[in-house]
Amino acid sequence: MPKTPTRPLASFRWWLLALAFVVGLPALSIAQDRDNPEGEWRYIGGDAWHTRYSPLAQIDASNFEDLEVAWVWRGDNFGPIVDHLFRSTPIYVDGLLYTVAGRRRTVAAIDPATGETIWTYREPHTTRYDRGMRNNYGKGVAYAEVDGRGVILTSSPAFFLHALDAKSGRHLENWGQAVPLPGFPDSGVIDLLPDLVADWDPWLESGYTYDPDHGIPRDLGNIASSSPPIVVGGVVIVSNVHEQGYYQTRTENIPGDILAYDVRTGEHLWKFHVIPRPGEFGHETWENDAWRTTGDVSSWAPMSADPERGLVYIPTNPPTIDFYGGFRPGDNLFGTSLLALDVETGERAWHFQMVHHDIWNFDNPTAPVLMNVNVDGEPTPIVVQTTKQAWAYTFNRETGEPVWPIEEREVPESEVPGERLSPTQPFPTRPLPYDMQGLTEDDLIDFTPELRQQALEIVAHYRIGPIFNPPIQPDHPSGLRSFVSCPSGATNIFGPTAADPETGILYVGSLTGCRSENIVPGQQIDEPDDPMTTGKTIADFAVANRGDFRGPQGLPIFKPPYSRITAIDMNTGEHLWWIPNGDTPERIKNHPALQGVELPTTGVTSHPVTMVTGSLLIHAEGTAGQPLLRAIDKRTGAPAGIVELPAPGQYGMMTYRHDGQQFIVVQIASLRHPGALVALRLP
Repeated sequence: MPKTPTRPLASFRWWLLALAFVVGLPALSIAQDRDNPEGEWRYIGGDAWHTRYSPLAQIDASNFEDLEVAWVWRGDNFGPIVDHLFRSTPIYVDGLLYTVAGRRRTVAAIDPATGETIWTYREPHTTRYDRGMRNNYGKGVAYAEVDGRGVILTSSPAFFLHALDAKSGRHLENWGQAVPLPGFPDSGVIDLLPDLVADWDPWLESGYTYDPDHGIPRDLGNIASSSPPIVVGGVVIVSNVHEQGYYQTRTENIPGDILAYDVRTGEHLWKFHVIPRPGEFGHETWENDAWRTTGDVSSWAPMSADPERGLVYIPTNPPTIDFYGGFRPGDNLFGTSLLALDVETGERAWHFQMVHHDIWNFDNPTAPVLMNVNVDGEPTPIVVQTTKQAWAYTFNRETGEPVWPIEEREVPESEVPGERLSPTQPFPTRPLPYDMQGLTEDDLIDFTPELRQQALEIVAHYRIGPIFNPPIQPDHPSGLRSFVSCPSGATNIFGPTAADPETGILYVGSLTGCRSENIVPGQQIDEPDDPMTTGKTIADFAVANRGDFRGPQGLPIFKPPYSRITAIDMNTGEHLWWIPNGDTPERIKNHPALQGVELPTTGVTSHPVTMVTGSLLIHAEGTAGQPLLRAIDKRTGAPAGIVELPAPGQYGMMTYRHDGQQFIVVQIASLRHPGALVALRLP
């Protein structure tokens, strides 16, 4: 009988595996201008490439478990944190941390050694703020240097852009224009709405006089911001956000056009039409003149950029109303696309549409990640868009050519009256999907025969099938109550993708999940008195009674893992390894129906939050996980340490070096800490 290996031998084997991994990697020889001075974290994604990577290695596997809490900063001091949603990742520049907190998105500068608040700024109240969407979803701020002066740029829920001196928090002088509202400064701010509507036909034809307090009238639409702007060279690019498409009932809204300004003066430079106008590329993909009134196609997820090539990469979401698009026939460019724009001119360098005529809520939910890799021996600059569909779409970031083939394949047709889906959708051939796609009976829970039978009885009432399974109307001849769409959001904003630019390895967090949306006639659920309702024309169909697809006895209906982290070598497109996100939750371990069942490690039911350092992959388990921070050997996926957090870690995680010491900051949330930042350091 063979002996169990001793710890030194096991460690030696891990060392051999790690050595083989490093030796097998090709050298990455392309210049890497990520605009990230060592020790700083200048973008919410760490650098312009949004890698969530830092080369800092003071904290490593040998001392990770010695980490202790340095300070806790309370975000709920700046207003209520609704449903524990606190999504801002701090940046660290020139000795200070900067973030936003609360529904008003108060900007705060924080002492990185003590957590003391140095200065704050809160935008004055406006009526249009009251109609702001995702007010609590602010993801952070941007940084720029103007004539040697540090500047913090922030976009607000009411859709203003502010430029603040990084050291004092005061608005810049001779920048932007004065806003004629009480409490606003005379300079250092831009009202973004006039530039957005200036050439928009519904506004020009409406006869409305612009009111900076009220903004856009409800019947035309509504827009806000979610992610911070991004600064590339001397240009600041501003994105936007609309109300979630599964809440919408009316077909009209304003397009989320991309705006750009001179970072030195605040002068408006250009605007890119995300819904093409007559004569523009892609206009023919909007049939029946749907381009005139359909809106959304915003970029609520963060942007990334290639400063060396002068390109900004913008992920977009679907047009108005999820799960029904009969009023907007055609492929609907640039919905659910990746856009590469020239930062100086705003001209389209290239684009790729991930979903034609998207009615599945498959918006691109995270920032595109830039890397330099070697593909078949050729140095290749790439951009990777990880998605709700569990695909990592990979392109040459200069030309837009897919690095590996992306095939147009036939997909099912819709049976909903008035709906006409695209007959094909793009399927990446590599990397392979990193989470479950579609749902079959083979995917159903099978811990016990009884649970499997109950799962079969549940799915008998739904139309299950492959990815791009189309919705069905409530009076469908089959008698089925609804359809099931899987995945419902494999990668999402809660767990952004991370990457190691030194090795070309991508670390993708994903949550296994399915959704079933009940689409009903829009008249049944339209709420004309709801101030958030926008538009005039009630859609033939809209979404009601969301999220009623459940597994047996409160358990997930599918087999584990319920969430995972997958390491993908982007030099080859091959999956290297994957691990569950966390352990098996107590509610599953102790479930009465599973007594005596030997369970695998299932992972928790939330998106993992990841960051890469010089030697480690660091991750928190997310909203449904335990209050733990885990260190993983980034080469092998082997555990390297665990430390306790005051509350479960969420979206934002970052690291920096201050006064020679490395800190890790984790965004946490619980009943006790509705929204906070905790900083960890070595003793």
